[in-house]
Amino acid sequence: MDTPTELGEFLRTRRARLLPEDVGLVSYGARRRVPGLRREELAQLAGVSAAYYTRLEQGQSSNASEAVLDALARALRLSDDEHAHLRNLARPSRAKRRPPERPECVRPATKQLIAAMDGVPVLVMDRRSDVLAWNAMGHALVAGHLDPNAPDRPADRPNLQRMLFLDPHTRELYPDWEEEARRAVSSLRLVAGRHADDRRLAELIGELLMKSADFATLWSRHPVRNCISGVKSLHHPVVGAMELDFETLRVADESGHWMLLFSAGPSSPGEAGLRLLREVVGRERTPAPLNSPVHAG
Repeated sequence: MDTPTELGEFLRTRRARLLPEDVGLVSYGARRRVPGLRREELAQLAGVSAAYYTRLEQGQSSNASEAVLDALARALRLSDDEHAHLRNLARPSRAKRRPPERPECVRPATKQLIAAMDGVPVLVMDRRSDVLAWNAMGHALVAGHLDPNAPDRPADRPNLQRMLFLDPHTRELYPDWEEEARRAVSSLRLVAGRHADDRRLAELIGELLMKSADFATLWSRHPVRNCISGVKSLHHPVVGAMELDFETLRVADESGHWMLLFSAGPSSPGEAGLRLLREVVGRERTPAPLNSPVHAG
């Protein structure tokens, strides 16, 4: 990823969403060629020279101090997530010589743990949203149309971002697909800012930009939000409509893997839906009796 270009685009989108009157500047009604604040106005608010800010936005300055970045974040009224993203883009870590990448894998103990959580849908993913493992409930909830063993094969691993934008079955799973898409792109923006030298991540983003106009539109707006918990509305093809709470948990090692878990409140429709899904999964995993029609000759 071209980090200086990303920085400039991010700053421009944040300038464009603010009007002079929003930040206490006097506008005398002169016709403005672009929406939002001008570079000169933002520089004035942040206490830096217009020339310096212009160089920063054009990717010609890579040594912005913490004080300058903090001042820009205040002037642009950035959220905490956006402020962190600004730092990542303005001061990217130096690329290190990387050994040849090996397929990522989940520790056996982690697989054992999520398998034991048979009433809770769980997925384990890497930072690119490749699914490295899921338990039976996790598979049935978000990808019942896919091979349950696909995460075990690196070449076939599902990717939640790719599924959301390119797989029609996944699109039908979310009644408010636009909100789910905004949430996904907002999280991916943060990850891309932290790992600008990740070739496979850049390839995923490039693929989605080429194949999905919806993704390209959302990506160009530079949304940034760390979506670690919340509520997802789903319309499951077997169970029907459900509202489920989701949480993300980091695996406590150096892998960078994380878990996505779903739950529902006591006596809620979502709890009833998960209970029904568990029954469906149980029936599918129970071998048919030897005298049943399945084994009849």
